[in-house]
Amino acid sequence: MNYNVDERGYYGDFGGAFIPEMLYPNVENLRQNYLKIMAEPSFKEEFDQLLKDYVGRPSPLYLAKRLSKKYNTKVYLKREDLNHTGAHKVNNTIGQILMAKRLGKKRIIAETGAGQHGVATATVCALMGIECIVYMGEIDIARQAPNVARMKMLGAEVRPALSGSRTLKDATNEAIRDWINNPVDTHYIIGSAIGPHPYPDMVTRFQSVISEEIKWQLKEKEGKENPDYVIACIGGGSNAAGTYYHFLHEEEVGIIAVEAAGKGVHSGESAATSALGKEGVIHGCKTLLMQTKDGQITEPYSISAGLDYPGVGPMHSHLYKTKRAEFYSATDDEAMQAGLELTKLEGIIPAIESSHALAIFKHKAFKPEDVVVICLSGRGDKDLDNYIKYFNL
Repeated sequence: MNYNVDERGYYGDFGGAFIPEMLYPNVENLRQNYLKIMAEPSFKEEFDQLLKDYVGRPSPLYLAKRLSKKYNTKVYLKREDLNHTGAHKVNNTIGQILMAKRLGKKRIIAETGAGQHGVATATVCALMGIECIVYMGEIDIARQAPNVARMKMLGAEVRPALSGSRTLKDATNEAIRDWINNPVDTHYIIGSAIGPHPYPDMVTRFQSVISEEIKWQLKEKEGKENPDYVIACIGGGSNAAGTYYHFLHEEEVGIIAVEAAGKGVHSGESAATSALGKEGVIHGCKTLLMQTKDGQITEPYSISAGLDYPGVGPMHSHLYKTKRAEFYSATDDEAMQAGLELTKLEGIIPAIESSHALAIFKHKAFKPEDVVVICLSGRGDKDLDNYIKYFNL
């Protein structure tokens, strides 16, 4: 079984490029060039240098001793929260801004939910002196105010999405509209492992530095490259794709994805795509998608602004369908409690997205000898208002 993208842009039954005719030249230009550009020694050298000196990689692989003791297993945290800008998102935006420059693009657009991808995009545009427009749902603008302020400080224009649920899905719609209207000079930096081919593969490759580092860091700490389990939260799924990448074909490594169940998987206020989704097309690719019987997209809900997306990336749909990965769903309450628990046990305040991955211990027991690696995809600074309101701090 192959878990990587094939030459047609599919992961098994999922993927492809379902795009308006106006976008075909852009997407095709990217498809024909992305692997060639990424293989250029000068590209690799610049990418690696920026990850090291600007982002601060490698991010630590931290043995969480008190958390391990509580759940009677060995828990390592991959500290993506310690990256510059506070999440894994910057790995991808660094790669894509270098790609855009080599393709001669003069203007960058992006979508964002939790704001971390928007901040990471605005950051690399400031670094390279390129115009930046970020689309963000009106509701997310309100609940992620610190990140909105950061984007503006970095020189980006933040444009609100006022349609639909006014969250991530709608921000993505607006970004695609912009791209259709500005196809020649604009590059769209998609923030997740979703979208028309080659985006899911390109984003995954840029994020695969996460699993690449886990392998050699674990070798140093445990004397073996492969953990027993790798765990990540999933919305669109870029942190998960990067965490899983080098373990996809290592059958002894268990892959676990944790989605947002919101107020309960079947409550009508959820974003648990694996449980609720059917095959459909969203934002340029065929994937699992929450939809009504007549194919209308269902509005997702999660307390986490980065996980309330009605679909999941095509790679993850393939991992679900082939049963290569186990999928779990964590409610708002489970995630918030797991975030507080990590804070009190380890002195690390996680992003609410990452807290969903930490809620796995409420759903699955591990053996004492298991080595469990959890991707701590982001830090909780941006979510303090939500934590304050939830816990009445």
